[in-house]
Amino acid sequence: MTRSTLSLTRLWHLLCLTLAFGVLAAHQADAQGYQIRAGDKLRIEVLEDASLNRSVLVAPDGRISVPQAGTISVRGQSVETVQANLTQRLASNFANTPNVFVSIEQLAEQRERLPTAPAPEPVITVYVMGEVGRPGKLDVKPGTNVLQMFAVMGGFTKFAATKRIQLRRGGAVVSKLNYDAIEKGGQGGQATLRDGDVIVVPQRRLFE
Repeated sequence: MTRSTLSLTRLWHLLCLTLAFGVLAAHQADAQGYQIRAGDKLRIEVLEDASLNRSVLVAPDGRISVPQAGTISVRGQSVETVQANLTQRLASNFANTPNVFVSIEQLAEQRERLPTAPAPEPVITVYVMGEVGRPGKLDVKPGTNVLQMFAVMGGFTKFAATKRIQLRRGGAVVSKLNYDAIEKGGQGGQATLRDGDVIVVPQRRLFE
């Protein structure tokens, strides 16, 4: 076996061990009553409605957004508590109590430890939640405004209430945005985003 082949083999083994450790840590978190924290990634499965199945990121303010359940505070809670709360919130949408399963998909600290390529320029982090094409933690250039962010986050799903978009900063709603009005030149689209801002696109109501 050549020296280059040995190096590739060792690299492959190291990668497998790293991935296995991340999966094991997530399972241990579920089993040991881990308290959810900002930056964790949760996996939600609803047996009766596959359209609700998704991965959600816990925002800096400790909340997640789920269709038909709204915004839920999960920081400091166990997976079991979040699962029970989510089941209760979704129950009114089903004839019988739905089977809801919540698990830790990825821990915040594990993502932070993974090596990343150095950024060529400074970035800010904006958290996007709810009915958008690319929910989660998105890094953008400083100076990015709301209208530009709408493009970065991949547009909206068919469930999106685009007239009731929220911009949160420091846990408080600092602006309520109407995408239709902004697209026509209305106010709000040029507002500059800051590091740690959260954009929430709620689910639209019936006949909205």
